[in-house]
Amino acid sequence: MEIQLASKSPRRRELLDQIGVRYRTVDVDVPEEHEVGESPEAYVSRLALSKARAGVHEVVDNQVFNGPTLGADTIVVCGDEILEKPQSFADFKRMMSALSGSYHRVMTAVALCVDGRELLDCSSTQVRFRNISEEEMVEYWQTEEPRDKAGGYAIQGLGAVFVVEIIGSYSGVVGLPIETLTPMLAEIGIPVWKS
Repeated sequence: MEIQLASKSPRRRELLDQIGVRYRTVDVDVPEEHEVGESPEAYVSRLALSKARAGVHEVVDNQVFNGPTLGADTIVVCGDEILEKPQSFADFKRMMSALSGSYHRVMTAVALCVDGRELLDCSSTQVRFRNISEEEMVEYWQTEEPRDKAGGYAIQGLGAVFVVEIIGSYSGVVGLPIETLTPMLAEIGIPVWKS
């Protein structure tokens, strides 16, 4: 059996490959706009479910996929602020200054839609950064890695040098919490460790 991944993220594909889940991908276009008064968990969960729902109706190669569709979304929360993908260097620098020398939360919601059922769960992980100098911020931005990452960094990439502590799910910070996903897959009969 295979699932349909409603995501453009290469990191999510790598994590599915890592646990041996067969999948195909479909691109979906879901607006990522935080609603007034919406909690971070409600926001990221709504986006993950919206992506899964959108994937269910996508037509690929003239056919609609009949199996389970997986949607996921990741946000970084620092204090009360949701940090999404930086829109400019100034935005990135503001984010890095907030994250420098402090804890933040990375939340990844996972949604599965199959046969009219919707499974949804959310992983929350605490991450602590060391102090980051302004020079490092400039150098990291110039690598181009932060530009399409929630919170402006990739823990699985060059951004790993800033991390001094993680409490929770490493794969959740990368973008797909394996320990959250695998019980959901088991519930709908999708095996892991298959090539």
